[in-house]
Amino acid sequence: MSKKTVVVTGGAGFLGSHLCDRFIGEGMRVLCVDNVITGNTRNIDHLMKDSNFRFIRHDISREFRLNDPVDYILHFASPASPVDYLNFPIPTLKVGSLGSHNALGLAKLKKARFLLASTSEVYGDPEVHPQKESYWGHVNPIGPRGVYDEAKRFAEAITMAYHRYHKLDTRIVRIFNTYGPRMRINDGRVVPNFIHQAMHNEPLTVYGRGTQTRSFCYHSDLVEGIFRLLKSDVTTPVNIGNPDEFTILEFAKLVIKFSNTKSRVVYKPLPVDDPRQRRPDITLAKKRLGWTPKVKLEEGLKHTIAWFQEHETD
Repeated sequence: MSKKTVVVTGGAGFLGSHLCDRFIGEGMRVLCVDNVITGNTRNIDHLMKDSNFRFIRHDISREFRLNDPVDYILHFASPASPVDYLNFPIPTLKVGSLGSHNALGLAKLKKARFLLASTSEVYGDPEVHPQKESYWGHVNPIGPRGVYDEAKRFAEAITMAYHRYHKLDTRIVRIFNTYGPRMRINDGRVVPNFIHQAMHNEPLTVYGRGTQTRSFCYHSDLVEGIFRLLKSDVTTPVNIGNPDEFTILEFAKLVIKFSNTKSRVVYKPLPVDDPRQRRPDITLAKKRLGWTPKVKLEEGLKHTIAWFQEHETD
């Protein structure tokens, strides 16, 4: 029986590289497609000599052809942090629109199952809490974060259009805050920001009063949820994230506690359109995928801090 082949766009990124690891571990062939605009080949160096792994440097927003047979396509290519999508607003919009179109077209051609990496950002600054998949969101389409929010909302729309019109076999995962090894120390998200500041005994920058909430999911839990969704028959969007909710101030204090740092907290004004609260309702994932997160924040944070301390100069 021949090996299943999976294409992972954005496969050299934080989450994409962990997915490549999982699929290799499952005995699949992996074709990793990435233009490394925000990814890094260091994340996949350990896979380069594996005969079941191939890296293809390419921008999926441009035409993409592949001779290989393909069973699964996971579209994870996109800048994913505020720093990145504010630095690359047009590429962010392009990869959500043109990139999704190209990846879906390839899936249609190859008769492959397609999984879109969407985001909790489609809910915007939510007026419903926690957020269920049925909630349509509260998004500012022309704000600075709109390039990411609307790119992902369009990506969901075109995915469902291919599903309904072309009968393509599709899945959509809405990813909530995820953290762990291989995040970029300078990517601007709260986990690497705080860890970097703590490692250098710098003040931890908390925006507003720190009362805004986030829910943090460790990467291994997220990958397990995505793998289960890929193998399931659920074609509507599914939230994957950890429903344990922490204020940003609480999180800052945990980072200080586990980093053995002299850092303290400083407060700065809230960024434009920064969500006040973010917590997934994972009822659907529990019921249809049999999935719940296993790694508590304290445990995952210790592993993540240790990884950053080891890779500080990367």
